[in-house]
Amino acid sequence: MENSRLLRILIPTLVGIAFVLLWEFLVRANGIAEFVLPAPSRIALSFYENFDSLMASLWVTLSITLLAFFLAVIGGVGLAILFSQSRLVEMALFPYAVILQVTPVVAIAPLILIWVGFDRTHLALLILAWIVAFFPILSNTTLGLRSADHNLRDLFRLYGASRWQILSELQLPSALPYMLAGMKISGGLALIGAVVAEFVAGSGTSTGLAWRIIEAGNRLEIPKMFAALILLSTLGIVIFFCLSWIEHRLLFRWHESAVRREG
Repeated sequence: MENSRLLRILIPTLVGIAFVLLWEFLVRANGIAEFVLPAPSRIALSFYENFDSLMASLWVTLSITLLAFFLAVIGGVGLAILFSQSRLVEMALFPYAVILQVTPVVAIAPLILIWVGFDRTHLALLILAWIVAFFPILSNTTLGLRSADHNLRDLFRLYGASRWQILSELQLPSALPYMLAGMKISGGLALIGAVVAEFVAGSGTSTGLAWRIIEAGNRLEIPKMFAALILLSTLGIVIFFCLSWIEHRLLFRWHESAVRREG
């Protein structure tokens, strides 16, 4: 068991180290220009030189991402519960949620910026990131609430359970795995939404990592661009693994998907 876990960590780590060493060797051996592909050592140096500005930008991107994700969870779960209690409300509102999901964020970003105001760019970025992150939680939670065992639901009704008792003691526990799966998708999408929105906003008033990438690209500071990209990727990985850990802690004692991993 412990050896298996160790191998799952060790093998990807060794592959990553080998890839970085090969990258460094090929860049140096072929004399590739820095503005085309910088060596990992040069990217690390650029990260050290721009540490303060990159960390400040990372915090801006992270704060927008986490707030958008939190609002998406609250809104998605709340609306899904409403849908599960009223088929009429679901029929009336769900198509508009789909429209919101399928509309490209880059298409509506200029409108959001105009409506919110260019002096409130962070609010516009938050709205755009929320739009991207909202639908996976809504759709997955709605599916989970609808997937509660109908035999158990009938049994609850037979014993005179109220709608609140059916919801809190049957539907929500049954929907938890679906909800957590939606959250794992939504966490990454919130980050993508924040980055894409900042690329579109790109007015210079933003200070997130996406703006640092634009700024570095305009100045041909490619090592700095790579440093910001690596920070973004690392942030996405951390968000995913944090949500995976939460999923595991909530499910491992009773849900089949997590119990099997334990075995």
